[in-house]
Formats: sequence, structure tokens, C-alpha cells
Amino acid sequence: MKKIHLSLSFILAATALLAQTANPVPFTNYKERMEGYKKRKALEANSLVSGIAFRSIGPNIMSGRVVDIEVSPHDPTHFYVAYASGGLWKTENNGLTFTPLFDYEAVITIGDIAIDWNNGGTIWIGTGESNSSRSSYSGVGVFKSADGGKSWTHLGLEETHHIGKIVVHPTDPNTVWVAAIGHLYSPNKDRGVYKTSDGGKTWKQVLFKDENTGAIDMQIDPANPQNLYATLWYRTRRAWNFTESGKSSGIYKSTDGGATWSLVSGEGSGFPTGDGVGRIGLAVYPQNSNIVYAILDNQQARKEEKKEEDKTKLTKDKLRTITTGEFLKLDDKQLQAFMDENGFPGKYSAAKVKEMVKSGKLKPIALVEYLEDANAALFDTKVTGGEVYRSDDAGKTWKKTHSTYLEDFFYTYGYYFGKIWVSPYDENKIYIGGLYALRSDDGGKTFQSISGENVHADHHALWSNPARKGHLINGNDGGVNISYDDGKTWFKCNTPSVGQFYAVNVDMETPHNVYGGLQDNGVWWGSSQSKMDLAWTQEGKNPFQNIMGGDGMQVQVDTRDNTTVYTGYQFGNYFRINKNTGETKYITPQHDLGERPYRWNWQSPILISKHNQDIIYMGSNHFHRSMNKGDDFKTLSGDLTNGGKKGDVTYGTLTTIDESPLKFGLIYTGSDDGAVNVSKDGGSTWTKVSSGLQAHMWVSRVCASHHSEGRVYVSLNGYRWDNFTPYLYVSDNYGSNWTRIGTDLPLEPINVVKEDPANENILYVGTDNGLYVSLNRGKSFMRMGKTLPAVAVHDLVIHPRDKEIVVGTHGRSIYVASVKELQQMNDSILAKSLYVFDLEDKKHSGRWGAKESMWEKPNEPEYLIPYFIKDDGNVTIEVKTKSGLLLASYALIAQKKGLNYFSYDLSVSTEPGSVVADYEKYLNDNKAKDDAAIKLKKAESGKYYLQPGTYTVVIKGENGASITKEFTIKKPKKG
Repeated sequence: MKKIHLSLSFILAATALLAQTANPVPFTNYKERMEGYKKRKALEANSLVSGIAFRSIGPNIMSGRVVDIEVSPHDPTHFYVAYASGGLWKTENNGLTFTPLFDYEAVITIGDIAIDWNNGGTIWIGTGESNSSRSSYSGVGVFKSADGGKSWTHLGLEETHHIGKIVVHPTDPNTVWVAAIGHLYSPNKDRGVYKTSDGGKTWKQVLFKDENTGAIDMQIDPANPQNLYATLWYRTRRAWNFTESGKSSGIYKSTDGGATWSLVSGEGSGFPTGDGVGRIGLAVYPQNSNIVYAILDNQQARKEEKKEEDKTKLTKDKLRTITTGEFLKLDDKQLQAFMDENGFPGKYSAAKVKEMVKSGKLKPIALVEYLEDANAALFDTKVTGGEVYRSDDAGKTWKKTHSTYLEDFFYTYGYYFGKIWVSPYDENKIYIGGLYALRSDDGGKTFQSISGENVHADHHALWSNPARKGHLINGNDGGVNISYDDGKTWFKCNTPSVGQFYAVNVDMETPHNVYGGLQDNGVWWGSSQSKMDLAWTQEGKNPFQNIMGGDGMQVQVDTRDNTTVYTGYQFGNYFRINKNTGETKYITPQHDLGERPYRWNWQSPILISKHNQDIIYMGSNHFHRSMNKGDDFKTLSGDLTNGGKKGDVTYGTLTTIDESPLKFGLIYTGSDDGAVNVSKDGGSTWTKVSSGLQAHMWVSRVCASHHSEGRVYVSLNGYRWDNFTPYLYVSDNYGSNWTRIGTDLPLEPINVVKEDPANENILYVGTDNGLYVSLNRGKSFMRMGKTLPAVAVHDLVIHPRDKEIVVGTHGRSIYVASVKELQQMNDSILAKSLYVFDLEDKKHSGRWGAKESMWEKPNEPEYLIPYFIKDDGNVTIEVKTKSGLLLASYALIAQKKGLNYFSYDLSVSTEPGSVVADYEKYLNDNKAKDDAAIKLKKAESGKYYLQPGTYTVVIKGENGASITKEFTIKKPKKG
């Protein structure tokens, strides 16, 4: 019986463990994802709205996260920069300008790149960022380009998801090794080290440990390419917990070109072992490859420093065990000092707290519980942190280089870092990247910061010029910096618009401004008409201005003054800001003594009421409402989540709030653990309405309809389950019943859904790989913006007055496009073979065709003529005077079906037989009829432009359909 009892206990324990770790939703495999990529291309090819032109308004000043830099050994002004979610860029002028090279593949997220400079500059890309962050997108394996990035070949390793390093053999271009870290949110076998000997046609997994331990870094011996080092890293991540170290982490070495590997960081080697071994980075000194450096994220808890206890100071540890009687005997000054030091609200004095304890309303432990929020494990845990080790015998033995802790460097999130570099000309000069970039000139005994002016925090890439001492190129969360004095001074190379936006919004200025919060780069705002050029460096003011630091989050703007902004940084820290004066007030709701701290999401939701802009809504795991612009809040709900899970990452939090534009107090919330709730009375009572939705998913957006009171849309995101299904639902009865829509969308997790405010049939969806639109309320979708890269769209907003869509991407900053004609598209227009939209009037300018000087380009006007054709075909456009005189004619060959825009420069034809060619005859025959055309005169550009007056545009389709529209060139106002 005893043996049976033990077996049964084991089975029960194993079953319980499996229940905790098993994925409750299906994974999306590579074949499904690539089918989704084909579907994306089909939705682009068949789109009726691909003619809508998007313009990038930046910003670029703050840039985005760099993961790798590769510099030409022949010309250091020629280098490549890989961004975590912004693609691959090339510069040939030392960073003055960049060209994107990897925008339209299945993914554009990158973990590492390698350039075979000895083989025509062949480019290798390992997709999927290796930093295990909240927005580290997964890749689909390895790509290769032999023509400088003009075309790409996919070479497999599809299920690796995240790649830490690619190493190309120095003399054999067909031999390449890949360090794959593997899936971020689930265990899988496709991780470890892979090798190809045929240029990527086939791969062999040559180093594998287990389903949760992948390869994060790899270095080759420059003197003998048979010798390789690789680091394995145990890490598991879920939405609620991150384990960033384990005993299977370590350093491995191969002496036969990667065929076999042996652990060189085991017991007795001098390198740490055990559960605390986290991410490891490596560097081999090129002039003596016996010298190898390693940087370790050591998650081992620090040894308690013995300090003489201050018996007069009250601590959390004392409060955990103190009795009520002992608490009441505490000195008031001692208790007040503890409360002041820990930021207790002013309404709680020492005397009041004692009174609450005496009456039984509180227990002393409540003061500790008040402070221990869901992020306590993340921020309060004291770990060893970053450590540097050196081997002088090619990895046989290791020794830590420094005797003290590297403070303020890794903290508890060393998983985000882990790179080390050794100077190519000095074995004792090393660089390490963490929150700061540090340099050591004595082999790692001591370090100094080289994070000077113009240098952002969080460092992931560095190149040191072997031909010029002190020449460095650095990549961090704020882009690229270059130094020529070993880090004393730096300049930025941030011309690409690669900002990683979480959220965007607009105001009602003319022209309207755009606001947005970015990953690790704060909150910025600027004009929707912004253009990214270098003129601001001369003018002294960038088109975008910063109003908040930290990781920038959601933004709300009081459009009554277009000056009051509500925004903040991670974990619910929100402020009311006057963007003109800089006046700032912290507004985040605070819990009461006796309550557990609120659980705030990384990107906590905030919303201004659509009916009264004095009313502000915020969401933790509860719903909070302020009636006075955030001066104080009232918590109106219980827990509106499914309760979360225990871990070191806040979970069980609200992620989205929306209020019906049609009814005040009709409010919806969504949570990261799959709960959707509705209130019909302003938040006083709530009903959970998520039973008909896919369970466990992150609710990325709730969107209350502008057109039907009971209608609401919900998007769910399975990214944190390695599930890429686009879950999109609609309800027409306040969430009581749900219908799945968007079933033709590709397998790309959805970040946002928005209903068009002017046309109830139009829905916009932003996914991890682009932007989609539906003209039939979600029955079918098409890709929008054929020039948009395959970048994650995190947020979007439709400007109600200016009829523009503003798209916030997580990797390519902000795009804007007009949706004026799109909003008019209905079944009647879609059924027509040809339709021409109303034409806008244009104000005349005497500067059309003029030059600032003989060296400048002429000022060319642009006039867009929008039209719809049902089928692909040829189109003719004629511009005439009001009386029918032909002024210009254009034959447009093979126009794509759908919405099109012809860009007309408002010029008059000079072809033989035209008005200009036979001007004297025209004057004699037509001056009584067409006064507007009589005044034609030649501009500096050599063209003749339309003068003030009324004109007609005639558009003809292939099937004989013809439509005529009028427009007017208006006289400019005098003065």
C-alpha cells in the first residue's frame, strides 16, 4: 500500500504541475504562420484600398532599440544596423542617411545579422529578437541576401522564433552557425546551435540541452575557426512570470567546427553554476584567442551584508511579526518616519494608523501589505547582478575580474542585456552593455561609464575599429551613436524613423497634432504635417517635443484646450500635464490601508469620457473614475479580471477601457487574462460578458460603436501563448452574445480594432505585421497601405474632423493617410464600374513652378484626383475648361482595381495642337468663351499652370463609362 500511495502521490503532483505549465490554448506552428504570410500577400494583391498613400511623419529623434551593428572592415562609414522591430538598415555615409532593406518579408523583427564581407557582402539575418522583453517579436528563421538586400531567400530554422547569434566561417561562405534561443512563451525543441555546410540549404542541430534552454551567444576563434564557444541559457517566460536563470545555463566549446561540444563552465572551472546562472555573453580577443571574456547575469541572491541593526528604525521585517500591543507602544515619530520614507499618503498620520489598529480595523501587517505590490519580486529582489569573467586558457578555467558588485547595471532584468566586447588591439580594454555602457582599461578590475551626452540607456551592440583607436559605434534603445574618443563624446545617427510606439492619439488643433508613448523613450507630440529632415538641427527645434520620460504609455488629450494631456509611464504612473507650461500633477489612484495594492499593467489604460472631459477613467485590476480631471479618484468596481496568477510580472490587470460615444456611462473593460466587463451606469455595477470569447487571451482592445448603442468590438491577442490566431469578435447586444469576425485575416495577433466614426461598415485592425481594413463590418478584410512595412501596428486613431488615419507602429514610428474617400465607399459605389469622388477646390499660388534660385528645384503643386474602378484596366483623364476646351490629357495604363489617386501637377499640356502650342489661334477663337485660360503664362519651370477659374475633369474607363467633375482654382486672398 505504501508503494501504491507514493506512486499515486507522484501522479497527482505531476498532473498538478502539468496543469500549471501546459498551454491551455493551441500553439501556432510555422506552416500555419507561413500560410498566414501568403494570405497577407493575397489580401494586399486583392486590396481595393492599396492606392491610399501613407506618409511617415516620424519621429526619428528618439529612434528605437538596436540589436546589432555590422561594420565594413574596408570602410567604417559603411555599416548595417538591425533594429529589434524596425527592420534592417544600411548606411554608406557614416550614418547621415540610411536605407531600409528588409521591409516586406514574413517578419521584420531581427535577433542578429552577419555580413560575409569576403563574399560580396552576403547578408545573413536571424529573425526574432533575442532580448526577452514584453515586445520582443518572434521570427521565422534565417534569411539570406546575395544582392545587397534587394532580394531575400528564406533558409529554414522556422521554429527557432528567436535567434541570438549568426557566425559565418571566415573562409568558407557555405559554413554558418546559428545560436537559437527558441520560443519565448513556450517550451520547444528547436533551440540550441545549428550548423550548415551548404549555404543554408540544410541544417543540423549540433548542440541541444532541453526544451527551455537555448543558445543566446556564440563566438569563433579568429585564429582557428574549428574552435567555437556558445552559451546556453535557461529561461521561461509567461505573461505572469519570468524565470531568467537555471542550472542548464552555461558555456560550451567545440574544437571540431561545431560537430561536438563540451561544457567548459562546470563545477571546478571557476565559473558560477546552479540555478542562478542566467544569460551569458562572450568575447574572444583576436590577437590571442586563449583570452576569452564572459559577462553573466547572475541571478543568485546576494549574501546578506551584516549591518549593525538600527533599533530605532522601523522596518517592514519588524512589522511582519510585531504584535498589536507592541505596535501601539511604538513611538509616533518612529512610525511616521517609516510612513514618510515609504510614501504613504498624507491622510494617514501615525496617530490615525494607531487608532485604526486599536479599533481592530487594521492589523500591523497591513502596513507591509500596503507596500508589496505585484512588482515587488521584480524590483525588490537583491540579486548578484552582472559579473565579468576571464579565461586565459581558452575556456578551461575562469576567474571573476572584479571584487565588487556592478551596481545600477543589470538589476533584476539582466535578461534584457548580456553583451561584452574586447578591444581588437588591447586585451585589457573591454566594454559591457547594460543600463549603462561601461568600459574597463584594466581587464575588468574597474569600470567607468561611457554613457555620455546624447547616449540613451540600455546597450545591445558595439563595434570597435581595429584600425583607429577610440572609434566606436554603439547601438542602444535610443538608436545609434558614434564616438571617436573612446566614449568621451558621442553624436547620434538617428535619421531612420524606427520609434516603437505603444499608443497614439490626436488633438483638434489645425493642423492637428499627434501624441504617442514609446518603448523606453517617453511620450512625444508633434504636428501631423511633420516631415523628417535635418532642417531642425539648424532651426534648433525638432518637429516633435518630449513631455514625459520612462516607457511612454497611453495618451489622452483634453480637446477643449488642446493643451491638457493625460499620460505617463509604465505600471500605471500617470500625470496631468500642461504641455505648454510643463505644469505636472501625479494623478494615479492610490489604494487604502487595509487593501492590497492595485495591479497595474505595464501599459495601463486611461480614458477621457467622450461626454464630459472633466471625467477621467483609469484601470488597474479595478475601475477608477475621477469627476474633476484627475484631482481625485473613486474606485467603483471590484476585481474586473480573472484574478491573475502568482509570479514576478504583474498579471490580472486591465488593458483596455472604452466608453460608448452614444451613451454616457456605457463602459467596457478588458483584461490581460481574458475578462471583458460592461457597465451601463457609469461604473457602479459591472457584468462579465467574456464567456463567449476564446479563453485566456489578452484583451488587446474593446471598441464601443459610434453607430449602434449595443454594438461593441473586441480583439484578443495570443502572442504571450505563442498563438498567432487573429481573434476578433462583435456583439450587438452589449456583449451578451459574440460573433467571430475577421476569419480571413492572416495568422497575426491583433493589437487594435477601431470602428470608423463616419462609416459603420468600416473596421480597421492593426496586427503584429500590419494594417487591415474591412468595408463590410468584418466579414472580409484587405491589407491597407502597400508601402507600409510588415511592422507591428500597436494603435491607430481616426481624426473625426480631418478624416485622417494615424497609425502608431512598434518599430517604424507614425504614419498618416487620408481616409476621406475611403469613408464614402459603400455598396453603391462598390457596384459601379467607375466612380469619381468630389474634387476639392485649390487656392492658386504665383509660386507654382517658381525657383528659390537657379540651383533649387521648382515649386510643383500637387492635386489628387480620386476615383474608383471595379476592375483592373486603363483609364483616361482629361482636364478641360468649363466650356470644354481640352487643356491636358493623361492615359493611365493598367490601373489597379479599387480606390486610386491620380497626382496632377495642375499644368497645361504643351503637346502639338494644344492650347499652349497654338496660343495665338486660341486667343482669336476662344477669348470670349474661356477667360480663365487666356491668362496662361510660362513659369520658371517651363510649364503653364491653371489660372483661377472653374475647370472640369473627365475620367473614362475601358468599358465606355465616363464621369465629369468640376473643381475651382481660387484666387488667393489679397494681403
